Amino acid sequence: MRKMIILILALMFNVVLFAQSSLGKWVTIDDKTNKKKSIVELYKDGDKMFGKIVYLYPREGREPNAKCTKCTDDRKDQPLVGLQIVRNLTWNGGAWENGTIIDPEIGKSYNLKMWVNAEKPNILNVRGYVGPFYRTQTWIKVEE
Repeated sequence: MRKMIILILALMFNVVLFAQSSLGKWVTIDDKTNKKKSIVELYKDGDKMFGKIVYLYPREGREPNAKCTKCTDDRKDQPLVGLQIVRNLTWNGGAWENGTIIDPEIGKSYNLKMWVNAEKPNILNVRGYVGPFYRTQTWIKVEE
C-alpha cells in the first residue's frame, strides 16, 4: 500500500512539473521562411495560461513599433511587443487546451491546444484549430 501511495504521489508531481515546463519564453518560427519570428512568454494567471510577445526578431518591411492593425478585438492597434496572443488555456493533465491564439499578422483567432514534446522538453507543440482543421507549429524553449 505504501508503494502505491508513493507511486501516485510521484505521478502527480510529474504532472505538475510537466504543466509548469510549458511556462517561460519560447521562440516562434515563421511557417513560410523557417526563420525566428518572435519570443512569446507563457505565464499563469490563476489556473489559466496566457502568452504575450516579448520580442520581435527584425524583419524587412516591418515597422520597429508595429501594431496589430488587423486585430478586431481589444488588441486592435495595440503594439505587437507586449500583445497577449495566447489566452485562457486550461490544463487537462497532459496538455493546455480550450484557449485561443491570435495571428496578429492577419488578425485571426484560433482555438488552441499546446503541449511539451515528451521526448524533447525544449520543444512546445502549438496547435491552432478552425473547426476540424488544424495546423501545428513548433516553438523552441529560450535558454536562460
